[in-house]
Amino acid sequence: MRFFVPSHRGLHLLVPTNVLGMSTSAHLPAGTPGASAGAARTGGTVTDRLVGANHQYASGFEDPGMDARPVLQVAVVACMDARLDLHDALGLALGDCHTIRNAGGVVTDDVIRSLTISQRALGTRSVVLIHHTNCGLESLTEEFRHELEMEVGQRPAWAVEAFRDVDQDVRQSMQRIRTSPFLPHRDDIRGFVFDVKTGLLREIDPAG
Repeated sequence: MRFFVPSHRGLHLLVPTNVLGMSTSAHLPAGTPGASAGAARTGGTVTDRLVGANHQYASGFEDPGMDARPVLQVAVVACMDARLDLHDALGLALGDCHTIRNAGGVVTDDVIRSLTISQRALGTRSVVLIHHTNCGLESLTEEFRHELEMEVGQRPAWAVEAFRDVDQDVRQSMQRIRTSPFLPHRDDIRGFVFDVKTGLLREIDPAG
């Protein structure tokens, strides 16, 4: 499946190349074998490594002179999964879009808050939703909240938003955007599932 997104750099085909590898220790959670060793090689914690990388980045940084309003007038709502490199996968450049990410890429009240500001204050008009295969939320249930309550003595106010059918969850997210009274632009909303094995997007029919 293919589709095109206009950009100030021309048309970009949404057929990504390889998904970013997970081989460096910066991608390993605390406690994972190799994580502490990788941090030690850089002379500190993973955060120290990131700060050091920023110093190198800033040394050659030039102000791009961009406005805060996205060039393509699009907001992308996606999962926070470390395997998704959205800019490479979608052919996006700095300044092209707003990127809103959370666990699962689900449309929560806070996502609606961000989209409302994105549209009403910063000029976006289109919304692209991206879930993905092999999502961690598929292995959780709302029992996760109960377990947290038993551990810390307080029940989370938020829902886990776990799901079993990724296609249906994309449809639900699209519907939440389409029915939000706070969003003035609801006519260009499209949802996709990103395949973490192939890098390809598969579009979801909102009607099922």
